[in-house]
Amino acid sequence: MLLRQPTTVTEAQECMAQGAVPVGGATLVWATWQRDGFPELAMSLRGLPEATAVEPESLGAAVVLHRIDDRVPEVLRRAAGSVGTGAVRRTATVGGNLVGSSLRCLLPAALVLDARATALGPDRPYETDLAEVMAKRHLLLGLRWRTPLASGYRKEPAEAGGPPPLVVATAVHADGEGGLRLRVAVRDGYDVLSGTTGCGTDAEETFDALGRTDIGALPAGARDVVREQVAGILGPLADR
Repeated sequence: MLLRQPTTVTEAQECMAQGAVPVGGATLVWATWQRDGFPELAMSLRGLPEATAVEPESLGAAVVLHRIDDRVPEVLRRAAGSVGTGAVRRTATVGGNLVGSSLRCLLPAALVLDARATALGPDRPYETDLAEVMAKRHLLLGLRWRTPLASGYRKEPAEAGGPPPLVVATAVHADGEGGLRLRVAVRDGYDVLSGTTGCGTDAEETFDALGRTDIGALPAGARDVVREQVAGILGPLADR
């Protein structure tokens, strides 16, 4: 297998045109390659500046999870820190987690940040939504978002080898008109549901409003965790 490491977008496009298989840390594909055979040409984005940024409102797809620190919002930092073991986080990448993984541990955090994806097409990089990138498995260059006023993250304990643990991500954003909007995303099993509602500082009213979104379809136990997280993120805002 020949591994190419482009340092410019143009070089990355040339690799794509040659049929290079994108890899991050290869944590999710190595076993498959060993079983089915290695590709002739692979491509890593770790030499591409656009894919390695860690900034307050952007994160590159080639960033390994252990590099995600307090430069990014709390919800994203805590989501990255909850993935696997330290050894996994030193190898696994943002793009691999979002596009190559069935668990998509970072997805709830990205959704509540209302993150937009930058993907690399055959002609140019372009901005699109996360759903398109994941559904069509486009080559992800990175994410961009606007800093929330507050954010939170909770991952429930789970037994090894069992179903994926429940994840609840939350973020409060200014709506541009003097009000606030709460975004909530929940991974329940392999499904991710999200909801958005206007909010004040009354957590119970806000939770009731979320019940009229897709969040209302969650089982009772998961809704209880959401209620606790809503109270936890709105409580400090009431004291401001």
